[in-house]
Amino acid sequence: MNIFTTAIAASFLAVAAYAEPLTLTPADPQPDAGDLAPGLAVSYAYKSVRTLEEATEALQDASEGKPIKGLSYEDNNEGDLTMTSKSAQKVVAAISGFIRFDAPGTFEVDTLSNDGLVLTVGGQEVAFYDDVHACEPSGVTEVEVPEAGWYALEATYFQRKGSACLTMEWNVDGALGQVPDAAFAHTK
Repeated sequence: MNIFTTAIAASFLAVAAYAEPLTLTPADPQPDAGDLAPGLAVSYAYKSVRTLEEATEALQDASEGKPIKGLSYEDNNEGDLTMTSKSAQKVVAAISGFIRFDAPGTFEVDTLSNDGLVLTVGGQEVAFYDDVHACEPSGVTEVEVPEAGWYALEATYFQRKGSACLTMEWNVDGALGQVPDAAFAHTK
């Protein structure tokens, strides 16, 4: 790396370090507890894709799947089913529902995926990883939660081959930890 590209990279990192948190928008209206079921809704398509653009196209032929428990699918063994799908490989998923924040404040969130993922919460993109890769973090994003309650969650995810993972973490007592499955729900 030459001095010019080093300076640009350092400037980018300095700006990113001081970026304002993304302000999330709560669901409006807030869903009634009686209208919610645990976990997140998911639709699956089964096709080998390498990008989120290809995943979005594949989802045009998606079928509803069994809801997933949340975003807590740790790196599995090759050959194990991907989430609640019918396959271990070549899985594309459209995920939707809500995540509940019990208090307002500034949170850090991060996701790990294998392979691609785009995740929005409360109208803001909080994770983006458009590539085939091992179970890796997308990078910490700081979000501002203006009030306690439910926030819409939408994701497009794909797993091409090998093992699979899809998890979400948030800061708890100053350290990142797994978002509990109980924080996720979807409309019945």
